[in-house]
Amino acid sequence: MTKRGFPAAALTLLLLAGCAVTPTPFDRSQTGVIDTEGLTGITWLLDTLGEEPVLSETFPSVTFNDQGGLNGSGGCNVYSGSFTINATQIYVDESLVSTMMACDESVMAQESSFFNALLKASSFAIADDTLSLTSESGRTLATFSAQSQNLAETSWVVTAFNNGQQAVVSVLDETTPTIEFTSETEVTGRTGCNQISGTVVTAGETISFDEFTATEMACPDIAGAMEQDAQIQAALLSAATYHVEANRLEMRTADDQLAIQLVRV
Repeated sequence: MTKRGFPAAALTLLLLAGCAVTPTPFDRSQTGVIDTEGLTGITWLLDTLGEEPVLSETFPSVTFNDQGGLNGSGGCNVYSGSFTINATQIYVDESLVSTMMACDESVMAQESSFFNALLKASSFAIADDTLSLTSESGRTLATFSAQSQNLAETSWVVTAFNNGQQAVVSVLDETTPTIEFTSETEVTGRTGCNQISGTVVTAGETISFDEFTATEMACPDIAGAMEQDAQIQAALLSAATYHVEANRLEMRTADDQLAIQLVRV
């Protein structure tokens, strides 16, 4: 699959008229179990809409859960909804809810077409880590590839983190904290002022970091930089699970509290 970049704009959550917006894009806590073996527990990245490839700087996606819920990114906005399946037949309920951030016209047009494809889907097929959705007439509406959860040789920018005081906060404006998984077991980064390095272990969607080593620079010109360094390191060390969805990486604690959020570079 062609490597894609990502839009730098942060998501601003607004209510869709007449609908409530899901508070967390990764919420998979719907009720009522259906048979979804082979479809769920995977982030499916959109590759084509009809015969058209996805725009290079977008990450439309869908994740189905085994309680009949779905969520993902439209390429600009995040969304959620519900679905049912019967054998290879699929029905996405028309009551999708979405955030309402505005992006470039071409991105918005693609997003609208993507949502329409989901709603028009009548059947699905999975082969070689590829998901296809087709209409009642048998026309291919969309194809997806299964997104890897492998973190090795990936780089990320921190967008928010748990400060250890029961609050999730954004990074300081003057800083760009980054995390790079240089191999399967090694991680480096810059937490805003100082550089860090350490080890990481992943298995399934579990993750753990060993104690970091860090440089000892002082950043007197950036108020709060030293505190942010310590808080980001603590947030990483508190992480117990992780999930990659589209261009976003989210880590959570053992008690399912948000530890840190990042976007891919």
